[in-house]
Formats: sequence, structure tokens, C-alpha cells
Amino acid sequence: MKPATAAKKLGVYLPATPADFQEGVVTRAELNELQADPPEWLRALRADGPHPRPVVAAKLGVSISGLARAGVTEALTTEQIEALKQERPEWLEKERATQAEVRKEGARLKGLKKEKDAPEA
Repeated sequence: MKPATAAKKLGVYLPATPADFQEGVVTRAELNELQADPPEWLRALRADGPHPRPVVAAKLGVSISGLARAGVTEALTTEQIEALKQERPEWLEKERATQAEVRKEGARLKGLKKEKDAPEA
């Protein structure tokens, strides 16, 4: 598979990976080995970053769209993410509230679907 696909599956930011990873091809066996026994560079990237936007969004409790609305387009390190959590800027609070509403609505719709699909007793 392409390095970008492998990086996405590993949850890491491709430009931060070693050059040989970026330039090579990753087989399914190699990917499985990286997941089962990650090398030091992979453990360091997962712990400290920089992290790709899906990971940043998850760590902040917002959506990827919320990051874009706030103008956060670059990868962030764990330290930068923690600083944002401490600072609690207005956009972060707003996006967390939006994300909470989206989850709440999703749970409500799931409950309605479950009721509709359940056989009547």
C-alpha cells in the first residue's frame, strides 16, 4: 500500500515519518508488524506527534470540520493540544458543545431506529 494509506491506518502524520517509510511501499505484513510491535519512531509519533487532524480532533473532542472552522489546518503536537485544552479558547468550547449536540442527536436517532425495528410484543 502507499505510505499515505499506511500512515492513516497507523494514525500518524505522514510528513513526520522517516524518509524510508515515506518513499517505500508498505505491505500488509509490514503494516501488521508495525501495529503489533511498533518501532521507536512510531511510538514517539503516537505519543508526542505531530498528529494528523483526525487524531487532533479526537483528542480535543471536536470534529475535523470544527478544526477547519477554527482555522486549525496544520498537524499539532501533544504539547500544543494540551495547551489548547488548558487555554480553553472560545472556539474550542463552542465546537465541543456542537460535537456534544451531534452525538446526542445521533444517540436519539439510533434509539428511534431501535424502537422502530423492534418487534412489537
